[in-house]
Amino acid sequence: VYENTVTLTWITASETNNKGFVIQRCEYSDRSKGNGPSAKQYDWEELGFVNGNGTTTETHSYSYKDNSIEPGKYLYRLNQLDFDGSYEYSKIIEVEISSPLEFSLAQNYPNPFNPSTIIRFTIPKGNTFTTLKVYNSLGEEIRVLVNRVLSAGSYKVTFDAKGLPGGVYFYNLSAGSYIESKKMILLK
Repeated sequence: VYENTVTLTWITASETNNKGFVIQRCEYSDRSKGNGPSAKQYDWEELGFVNGNGTTTETHSYSYKDNSIEPGKYLYRLNQLDFDGSYEYSKIIEVEISSPLEFSLAQNYPNPFNPSTIIRFTIPKGNTFTTLKVYNSLGEEIRVLVNRVLSAGSYKVTFDAKGLPGGVYFYNLSAGSYIESKKMILLK
C-alpha cells in the first residue's frame, strides 16, 4: 500500500491452461461476527483482468495496481480462469488503508522544474473543501489546481507550467482551517 494505491503481486511456479486472473475486491465489514471473512458473505467487485501464460513450466510474476482507494478495510482475491471455463479462487487477503493523521503539504518534486512538477498533500478528514492554487512572485493567481471537497487521503497533483516564464512561483493549500504555502522554481 502506498498513497492510497494497493499493489497486488503474485507468482506462479507453473501454469496449465491458464487464461488469466480476474482481480476482485470488496469492502470489509464484520458480517461474520468474529468467525473471519467468508467469500460467500461479501459482494465482490471485478476490478480488472491480467492475462495468464497458458501452459508453461516456467515461473511467472504478476501484479495489479488498484489506485485511489478511500481509507478503510478491503478484501482482495484472484479468480484464476482456465481456457476451458473452469476457475479457482485464491486465498482472501485483507488490506487496510489508513487516513492520514494530519494535514500536510510537501515540497514539490522536482524543484527546480521544467516544464512540470508534482505537488503532494494529505487531508486527514473527509468532506474537506480544499483549494490548491499557484501564484507568481507578485502574488497574482496563475492557476487553480484543486477547488473541491476531498475525502481523507493522500493526493498528488501535476502542475504543468508550459507557457509560463521562468522564475519563482508559490503554491498554496487551503483545506478547512489549514493553510500552507511553499516556493518552487521554474527554470527555462
